[in-house]
Amino acid sequence: MSGGVDSSVAARLLAEKDYDLSAVFMRNWDTRDESGTDVGCQWEKDWEDVQRVCRMFGIPYKMVDLHRQYWTQVFEPSLNSWEAGSTPNPDVWCNRQGRKQSHYARKDWHGCIDAFPRPRLLRARDLSKDQTYYLSSIPESSLTRALFPLGEMQKKDVRNLALKWGLPTAVKDESMGICFVGEKRKFNDFLSHYIPPNPGPIIDMTNSRQIATHQGLWNYTIGQGAKIRGCRTRMFVAKKDLKTNAVFVVPGSYHPALHVNTIHVSNFEWIWTDSPPEGLQQSSGVAAQVKYRHCMESEGCVVHRDGDGLRLTLDVPQKGIAPGQVATLYLQDWCLGCGVIDEPEFKG
Repeated sequence: MSGGVDSSVAARLLAEKDYDLSAVFMRNWDTRDESGTDVGCQWEKDWEDVQRVCRMFGIPYKMVDLHRQYWTQVFEPSLNSWEAGSTPNPDVWCNRQGRKQSHYARKDWHGCIDAFPRPRLLRARDLSKDQTYYLSSIPESSLTRALFPLGEMQKKDVRNLALKWGLPTAVKDESMGICFVGEKRKFNDFLSHYIPPNPGPIIDMTNSRQIATHQGLWNYTIGQGAKIRGCRTRMFVAKKDLKTNAVFVVPGSYHPALHVNTIHVSNFEWIWTDSPPEGLQQSSGVAAQVKYRHCMESEGCVVHRDGDGLRLTLDVPQKGIAPGQVATLYLQDWCLGCGVIDEPEFKG
């Protein structure tokens, strides 16, 4: 349990059924690493809320400190990726380790007459809250055991149930953003505590001239604006080059260099590891949908096998696709798995 309204309502719904329940509050981040103290931190308030809710339903509870494992298995690999100019999503891999809660998803069972049914991860009914993108790295063995009591519900109905039951978390604000950064800090300021400056050139792609100097590739995100003094036209990041430590920018948000129609994905992990969709080796490929950010509509694509990875050809060119992002594939509501984007490009 996280101490939020979603996990509180999920606990109440499960308590009404014949389950042997116990609650675990996972402490994944140690704020003493940054401030030297834990006094008044958000995790303490969340832990108090978990205890209050569990006492209401007679659910035994405990706190588990996983901050060391989180540091080595999730944060450090992400830090290395940011320093190299990539755009990782640690929350996806956090779910693979079972350390992030995602309530808004569904599961059904699919199988042939002569085979045992297998679990399918499906999008939530409330698509605005769907969290299958974060769950897309979950192994089939874990999905088999998973329950999603909120998967068929709308968020407003979850909140209404919490109010009806008088839960102490009923009006609690939602937590947003990467868990260890929080909502009140600027992301680049947070990273500056862990990554030393590494100055390099900012180059205008239209004329190959250096127009400024950056302090680190991680300060810039592909597809987003780059604040550069002296530029009358707003510049946008089109590419980052690790070898030359350069950031390449173009004028305006509709420049062709910002658009991508082909995505190369490495080490794609299918939830059904032994049963990828048929047709990947065929010239026609497999028609599917892809998400490379949580808060986006899925985009149509055609998927082909590409060596040990996949090649995704988008139906419509898109902006803001960067190496390191997680690409999650769907067949309509069915979430198939995910992989890390190696190289986005535009092929004419």
